[in-house]
Amino acid sequence: MQPDTETYHAALLPGDREICELLARDIAAVLPEAENKVWHGHPVWFLDGNPVVGYSKRKHGVGLLFWSGRSFEEEGLKKEGSFEAAGTRYTEADQVKTEDLRRWLGKAREIQWDYQNIVRRKGRLERLK
Repeated sequence: MQPDTETYHAALLPGDREICELLARDIAAVLPEAENKVWHGHPVWFLDGNPVVGYSKRKHGVGLLFWSGRSFEEEGLKKEGSFEAAGTRYTEADQVKTEDLRRWLGKAREIQWDYQNIVRRKGRLERLK
């Protein structure tokens, strides 16, 4: 985990920190090849320069976001934004179901939309995988 992500965690209240550290450990375990950095103020993991998963402290809990999550066709993930993103929220660490999280992370590797080039394509997404 990158030092900026550790700094992000250190600034959180204990309950939120526990959720984020659990998410970070599982993300690193399932996607060891992913690059982690704080991007737009939140920890995000990238595969080949493309954002695939990240989380952020929200008003009520921690939001977990998969940039290509709508294509996962998973009931536990809800649409976010106007592109292909979907995510979920946690208010307690015991709400994180490791089996679901690891399945979603596997899909994040296999199903990707090209967010890296969205500006160059003037807001149009293309599927990579």
